[in-house]
Amino acid sequence: MVRKLAFCAAGIGAATLLASGSPASGSSASGSSASGSPESGSPESGSPESGLPRYSLEQLQRDVDAIRDTGTTGVLAQVVHDGRSMKARSGVADLRTRRPVPWNSYYRVGSNTKTFIATVMLQLVAERKVKLTDTVERWLPGLVKGNGNDGSKITVRHLLRQTSGLYDYVYYLPQDVSHTPETYRKVRFRSYSPEQLVGMAMRHAPLFPPDERRWNYSNTNYVLAGMIVAKATGNPWEHEVHERVIAPLGLEHTYSPGSSAYVPQPRPVFYERFTPGGPLVDVSIFSDGYSDGGMISTTDDMNRFLRALLGGRLLSPALMAQMKDTVPATEWQVLYKEAGYGLGLAKRRTSCGTWVWYHGGSMFGVSSVNSVSADGRTSVEIMLPTQPGEQKAKLAQLTAANDLTDHALCRSR
Repeated sequence: MVRKLAFCAAGIGAATLLASGSPASGSSASGSSASGSPESGSPESGSPESGLPRYSLEQLQRDVDAIRDTGTTGVLAQVVHDGRSMKARSGVADLRTRRPVPWNSYYRVGSNTKTFIATVMLQLVAERKVKLTDTVERWLPGLVKGNGNDGSKITVRHLLRQTSGLYDYVYYLPQDVSHTPETYRKVRFRSYSPEQLVGMAMRHAPLFPPDERRWNYSNTNYVLAGMIVAKATGNPWEHEVHERVIAPLGLEHTYSPGSSAYVPQPRPVFYERFTPGGPLVDVSIFSDGYSDGGMISTTDDMNRFLRALLGGRLLSPALMAQMKDTVPATEWQVLYKEAGYGLGLAKRRTSCGTWVWYHGGSMFGVSSVNSVSADGRTSVEIMLPTQPGEQKAKLAQLTAANDLTDHALCRSR
């Protein structure tokens, strides 16, 4: 879930590299992957379409170290191209023990959950159980009303594309109203029903009337989308995501924690700097299992999901075209060139001029940054287990992460 969070300001630790498999704790490896990726600098390692050298393990390590240097306690990144995987890590998982970031770390993937929800919704559209033109009022009568909010004018497409104009409920959450370590500790086990979350948004007037081309990112949209999935199927959204996406793709380390506040081991410690210059606080325990950003996963599973989605394994070409029908995501264009938002999936232009698809997510103490090529052949997933205390530091961290994704995607064509 996208919250008012920021990134840490001091990078630490030595880097280690994973070529294939998982080296022993603290060790490093370099060179070719087990799947036969050519070594950096060999004649066959060029990317014929881009004219650039093939992205190598060494370059991945340099890019991961550059992210660490922007101020995160640790980094874990994975690049997959045509089934061949490279991983690199840098920094530490725990400031106290100085242990390395686990290769198979679990972490909260935040708003990447929206892409799972949108995929399930479009599968329901294919089964004629839901229409993109259905209104919220049709599925959830009487829920979206008051202060100018009107569920009879908001469609499923509005929700998935973030064009409903609904206010974002997160700004009424205690941890956002008072973003302090004391508030975090007080509310970290607190959970809400979807109806309660929507009710928070209803306290505020909509930002604009529902409009197919006017965009504003609001987590409220995907709380409602999860509720519609449940109403249309008779099952919780978690059940549908598992049966339709997680199980078919073999995502053995992806799930929704429900009201549990814990991320399983192995994982790094998730840190947050609540104020610029303030101390890093361990925020690893936190309850947030909602349909707008509650899922937990790994770099392996996230990459598998993204490649399967863009590779056409989950949606028909016609529905994939609906998902890719974007509107300008103006606020995101500060960081993502020509960013546009479709149905739970965003696009941006890379430094080499190609379009790639992504979503990403940000939670207490952790961010996920990703991108996948339009054909699903190449994907990148990065886990950043630190949120700093100022916007400048956050932008520096995300810019370095985007540099990594650009290097990997542009040199793997």
